[in-house]
Amino acid sequence: MLTSLPVRLALSPVLLPQALAVRWHALALPEPSGPRQGVTGQGPALRLLVLGDSSAAGVGAGAQDQALAGRLVADLARDFTVHWRLEAQTGLTSAQMLERLLQRDLGPVDVAVTALGVNDVTHQVSPRRFRDLQRAIAALLLRQGAQQVWRSGLPPMERFPLLPRPLRNVLGAQARKLDRVLEAESIAPLYRLPFDTAHLDPAMLARDGFHPGPAIYAEWARQLAREIRLRV
Repeated sequence: MLTSLPVRLALSPVLLPQALAVRWHALALPEPSGPRQGVTGQGPALRLLVLGDSSAAGVGAGAQDQALAGRLVADLARDFTVHWRLEAQTGLTSAQMLERLLQRDLGPVDVAVTALGVNDVTHQVSPRRFRDLQRAIAALLLRQGAQQVWRSGLPPMERFPLLPRPLRNVLGAQARKLDRVLEAESIAPLYRLPFDTAHLDPAMLARDGFHPGPAIYAEWARQLAREIRLRV
């Protein structure tokens, strides 16, 4: 197995230089501009919290209204008065997100959407540690009143153009292991939204070959909005 310690040790003379080269040469895209909280729409009140790493922050989109939170809010606002907030930052691991949330006054939450895990993969967080962190984040959100907690499935990192082989294969295998943790923990009111590989064309990624582009964010938000509506 590509994620086993002996295999990773055997491949380390190749993986380490590849990882350093990717970090050195990768195009650093900014987080998009635009509001990160607000109230919009009409209908029953819905308190929405979106949190996570660079994908939650919308890296790869030109503005927040083209990113995950903006697209999701716009969709839900057709039926709800959405009180929304985005808590996201490029590079955050699940552990860092948990620490950040513990320092924030989140206020009441009805629906929470998380996008975490890619940085746990690159930081070589074990599935057991990832599970414990995800449980702690979910427990915090449930204490805030969340009736739905949506965990976004990890993307197929083996298909990211930025990553050379065998690095992309190793990271892809590790991402699948962490994604299986989310799948196993998907029991209401905790849900996992699988990454929709059917709609993934590498050309739809951002120009860095790593982050989602606007088309991926739009489909991601559309699927989330549909699932949220079914359970409100």
